[in-house]
Amino acid sequence: MKVLILGQGAREHAIARQFSKSTLIRGLAAAGGNAGIADLGRIHPAVSPENAAAVIALVRETKSDLVFVGPEAPAAAGTVDALKKAGIPVIGPDKNAARLESSKVFSKEFMTRHHIPTAEAVSFTEAAAFSAHIKAQAGKKLVVKKSGLAAGKGVLESADQEELLSFGNNILSSDAVLVEEFLEGWEVSIFALGDGAHYRLLAPCTDYKKAHDNDRGPNTGGMGSVSPVPWVDDALMARIETEVVAPTFRGLAADGIFYTGVVYFGLMITAQGPKLLEYNVRFGDPEAQVLLPRITTDFGKIAIAMTESRLDKLPIDISPRAAAGVVVAADGYPGSYQKKLPVAPIEAPPEEEALIFHASTLLDPDGDKVLTNGGRCFTVVGFGENLEEAARTAYRYVDRVRFSGARHRTDIGRKFFSS
Repeated sequence: MKVLILGQGAREHAIARQFSKSTLIRGLAAAGGNAGIADLGRIHPAVSPENAAAVIALVRETKSDLVFVGPEAPAAAGTVDALKKAGIPVIGPDKNAARLESSKVFSKEFMTRHHIPTAEAVSFTEAAAFSAHIKAQAGKKLVVKKSGLAAGKGVLESADQEELLSFGNNILSSDAVLVEEFLEGWEVSIFALGDGAHYRLLAPCTDYKKAHDNDRGPNTGGMGSVSPVPWVDDALMARIETEVVAPTFRGLAADGIFYTGVVYFGLMITAQGPKLLEYNVRFGDPEAQVLLPRITTDFGKIAIAMTESRLDKLPIDISPRAAAGVVVAADGYPGSYQKKLPVAPIEAPPEEEALIFHASTLLDPDGDKVLTNGGRCFTVVGFGENLEEAARTAYRYVDRVRFSGARHRTDIGRKFFSS
């Protein structure tokens, strides 16, 4: 089987690695891709995953048997719909299903309709009504969200009325906004694979969204992740499945949405129990980098089971070893930063100890030097018998990633070490 992966981040590098380990795979390619994926298959940087016609042409050129959609944008743009219409097997949601992520308003309405516990929220499309609502909540900490896609950065949590108004009114010039109650608790990321008829839960993860240590600074796309999460025991996982995951898949079926792909459940664990913050319609990044290497079942077999609605027949085994991922970012991220900085040659660590995934990287025109190409450039993942050992291993190898201004958080996993 030949597989074409859509996307160019560390998540897609992790997906490509899983496929490369499969006994069923005889070829890999990527629409987009990065310098790390180039070591595993042929990359096509000029092909945009949102350009359905170009993707279909690339499928035919590479003689790919399956397309795996990495990021959310191609699904929201309708690339999956076009692939299905062309008779090409694809793992990823169609445009309608992708609204679980591409429209926060649609997503919240879905949660409410199917009685999934979530934060109370009101949506707005007009500045006057939005401003009146914010002013009526003076002194309260609120959450304002952009309804559409925002690469993980369209959210503001604040009690500062002027800050909330400025953030929301800026969004309203082009999109709807959602105003939610602020929930107290701790966050966890849960992922499930769906085949249209069945689902399989994967191991819990958590990510670190803030730019700096001790969860300070602006939101980012994610600066690190760990899996498993010690605070998520069997009882809590069962409750999450009963109250959130199972009703979601029942709701998809009830609404006539045939979902083949990955569902991410971003949860806040409150004193009242789990509450759903958001859906994503793909693996998280950086969660994928710590979650996927823990899957020991052949990923090619998982992909085939998903396309043939046979996930209920395939157990998915997860390694008991812990994983901790540290994102190496460009200086200035998530604000302004330089691109195309040369990366010193990276000595790969032993795979049983650590992995280094490329994110925003590219090859120079001669194809022999790696350059940075964005804000989050690499994820260094360490493994261990527990999270403390895994994090220690990740930090032992993080300095192998060297480019001007490279920076990372130093506290990934720390809050769990005494758990």
